[in-house]
Amino acid sequence: MTAGRMVTVYGAYGHTGRVVVARLRDRGFVAVLSGRDAGKLKALAAELGGEWDVRPAPVDDPAALDGALAGAAAVLNCAGPFATTAAPVVEAALRAGIPYVDVAAEIEANIDTFTGFGDRARAAGTIVVPAMAFYGGLGDLLVTAAMGEWTSADEAHIAYGLSSWHPTAGTRAAGAVSRERRGGRGVRYTEGRLQYHEDALPALDWPFPDPMGTRAVLGEFTMADVVTVPSHLPIPEVRTYMTVVAARDLSAPDTPAPAPADTNGRSAQTFLVDAVVRSGGRERRALARGTDIYAVTAPLAVEAVDRILTGRTRATGVASAGRIFDAPDFLRALSAHIDLELHR
Repeated sequence: MTAGRMVTVYGAYGHTGRVVVARLRDRGFVAVLSGRDAGKLKALAAELGGEWDVRPAPVDDPAALDGALAGAAAVLNCAGPFATTAAPVVEAALRAGIPYVDVAAEIEANIDTFTGFGDRARAAGTIVVPAMAFYGGLGDLLVTAAMGEWTSADEAHIAYGLSSWHPTAGTRAAGAVSRERRGGRGVRYTEGRLQYHEDALPALDWPFPDPMGTRAVLGEFTMADVVTVPSHLPIPEVRTYMTVVAARDLSAPDTPAPAPADTNGRSAQTFLVDAVVRSGGRERRALARGTDIYAVTAPLAVEAVDRILTGRTRATGVASAGRIFDAPDFLRALSAHIDLELHR
C-alpha cells in the first residue's frame, strides 16, 4: 500500500459511502472498507472486484474500531445516523492520532462533535471536520468565499434550489433521529444562537439567478449550515431555504431513492445553491450549480481528506470546511463537479 494514502471509509456500503470509495480510488487513495454490517461489507467487496481490505466494526466495540483504523492515514465516516456513529468513530480517530472527516447533515450530531471534541482534538493536534458534505460543508465554503475580506456580516442566507430530492435510506433515518431529538420542533439560527420553535415554516419566493429564476421555497428549512457557518464567522442571522418541490419529495414516504441517470452514476437531480451575505447595506453572493447532491458530497469529502493529508489546512481541532480550508481555492478545485460564481 502507498504510505499515507490509506483511508478507512466507515459506512462504505451505503449510498454515499460507495461513491466516496470510488472517488478515493480515482484520487489514488487506498480505501479500507469498514462499517457495522460484515455481510454488506463482504458483498460490496465482491461487487467491486479485486482485493479489498474489509474490516467490520460495530460502533459499540472500541477494539474493533481501533482495528478498522489501524494503519490508516485518516478516517472518513459516511455512516448515519451520526448521532450514533460520530462520537465512537471520533474517539477511535483520537486514539489512533489520525484526522476524522464525516458527511453528517444532522444538526444535533454536528453540535455534539463541536462541543464534545473541540478541546480534546485541539490539545491532541488532531483535525476533526464534521459536515463535509453538500449540506453543511458546501454552504459554509460558499458563505466564506462570498465574505472575502469581510470579518463579519449581519446576515447569511443559503437558498437550495433543488429540482427534486430523492432521499436515500440514510437521509430518511438521519432525519427521523433529528426530529426525535428535537421533539418534532423546528430550529433556526437567530440572534446569534440556535433556537427551537413550533412555528410553521414560512413560504416565500426566492430570486434564484437565471435560468432557474424565482422559485417557491420554504424559509427556515434549516440545514447543517446553521452549525458550520457560525462556528467560525460572527454572523448573528444564518438562514437556509429549500425549494418547495424538493421539500415535498423529502416528506413524501413513497419518494424513491436516487437512481443513476448517466454513465457516472449520477441521478438526474440538478441543484443551484445561492449563498448571500449582507453587511451594512452591502451584499455579496456565491453560487454553485451541479448535478446530484449525493454525488457532489463525495468529491467534497475526498478533497478535504487530500488537503488535510497534504498539510493545506488553517486550523487543528474541530473545524468546519470554511474555517480550515481556503474556501475559494477549495471550491475552484471542484470545477469538474460544480460551476462556481463569486459576486463580491
